Amino acid sequence: MTTAPRPRLSRRGATPPFHVMELIKAAAERQVTHGDVISLCAGQPSTPAPAAVRRAAAAALETGVLGYTEATGIRPLREAIAAYYADSYGLTIDPDQVVVTTGSSGGFTALFLAAFDVGDVVVMSRPGYPAYRNTLQALGCRVVELDCGAESRYQPTVAMLDALLETLPEPPAGLVIASPSNPTGTIIDAAELAAIAAWCDAHGTLLISDEIYHGVTFGRECPSAWEFSRSAVLVGSFSKYFSMTGWRVGWVILPPHLVRPVELLLGNLNICAPAISQVAALAAFSPGARAELDDHVSRYAVNRDLLLTRLPDIGVDRLAPPDGAFYLYLDVSRHTDDSQRWCEDVLAATGVALTPGVDFDTVDGRRFVRLCFAGTAAELTTAMDRLAAFVS
Repeated sequence: MTTAPRPRLSRRGATPPFHVMELIKAAAERQVTHGDVISLCAGQPSTPAPAAVRRAAAAALETGVLGYTEATGIRPLREAIAAYYADSYGLTIDPDQVVVTTGSSGGFTALFLAAFDVGDVVVMSRPGYPAYRNTLQALGCRVVELDCGAESRYQPTVAMLDALLETLPEPPAGLVIASPSNPTGTIIDAAELAAIAAWCDAHGTLLISDEIYHGVTFGRECPSAWEFSRSAVLVGSFSKYFSMTGWRVGWVILPPHLVRPVELLLGNLNICAPAISQVAALAAFSPGARAELDDHVSRYAVNRDLLLTRLPDIGVDRLAPPDGAFYLYLDVSRHTDDSQRWCEDVLAATGVALTPGVDFDTVDGRRFVRLCFAGTAAELTTAMDRLAAFVS
C-alpha cells in the first residue's frame, strides 16, 4: 500500500501577509454587496497616469513591437532618470548605474538577492514598510528592527545605530531607510541622513534608501542619499509621485559593484520590466506631465490640511508629522488595542477601509492605523463624517 506524497512547501511559503492587501480584498467584497466603500487603505494615487504618458502608451500600442528590452531597461529611460536626478538634486549619475525594474518591488528583491546572503543582518525602522521585512526574511536574512518613536519623528538615528552595534557581533550587512516614510510620511533631515550615510560607509553597511515618495512633500526639504554617499543604493518608482502604480515600473541606482549582479538576476527573474510601461514612462518627465503631477501634490496638501482639521472629530490627537507621501499614521489607542479588528469593524459598519498598524509595526502597531489621503476632498469629508459617527 502506497501513501500519497506530502505536499511540499518551503518556509518561504509561510511569509506573513501584507494586511493592506487583505483589506483591499475585503473592501472589494463590500463594494459588491453594499456599493458604499471609501478606500483609504491602498497606498496609491487616485488619479490616472499623466495624459502625456497615456498618449505615449497608445502610440506604442499602435506602432511599437513591444518585445523584450535589455534587462536593465531601455537606454532612453535610464538616461531620462539620470537627468531627473541632475535636475532635482544636482547629481551627476551615469545612466549605466540606473537599472529599470518591475516596480520598486522587483528592484528590492533583485537587490536583496545580489547584496545579502542567508543569515545576514539587515536593519530597518519600526514602524516601516512590511514588504522589506517579509521579503528579507523569505530570502533567509535576519531582520533587526529599530524602535523609532515620536521622539525621533519615527525615523532612525545614528545614536540608535551605535546602540544597536553593541548588541551585534559585527556591523549589519544592510540598513533600509525610507524618506518620506511609509506609513508615517516623515522625512529624515539632511544632517541626520548625512550622518547615517557616513556611519554606513564607516561600518561597511549597505545603505538602501527608499525614495519612492520623493516629489510628494509639503514644504520640507527631502534630500537624496546620493548627496552624501555614492556607496548607497537609491530605489525609485513611477508609482507614487508619477501616478503610475499599476504600470509596474521603477528603478534602482547602484554603486558599480552591484550593477552586473542585479542585471543578471533581473534577466533570470523578470527578463525585463514591462516594455510598454518603459516607453510610456519617458513621457512622465515632460513639462506637461510634471505640471499635472505637481497639481496632484497641491491637492494632497489640501487633503492633508482637511484631515488635520477633522481628526479631533474622531478623537485622534496623536499622529506622526506628515511631512510627505500621502499618509497619516494615527494613534487610535483611545478606541482600540487591536487595530486589525478595529479596521474590520470600521469597514463593516461604515464602508471606510483603513490599514491596521500591525502591518507596519510588529510591536506597537495594534494602537495605530494608516490612512491614505490621495483621494478626493469630497471622499475624505464623507469618510470623516462616517468615522465620527462610528466612534461616537
